[in-house]
Amino acid sequence: MMNKIIEFFKQSVTELKKVSWPEKDEVKDSTYIVLLTVLALALFLGFVDKVISFVIEKVIK
Repeated sequence: MMNKIIEFFKQSVTELKKVSWPEKDEVKDSTYIVLLTVLALALFLGFVDKVISFVIEKVIK
């Protein structure tokens, strides 16, 4: 059992050495894009929620 665990970690380290890791600038740019996208989507959904709430309130009254 222990040999399988050790072999797993050895193979994991070998595979991680093959990974092409992104540069710091790439990570920063991707983070900004994700944050802006999330912010834009949150604002859009908040706006749609307010509009739908307003319309439903007017229909009910």
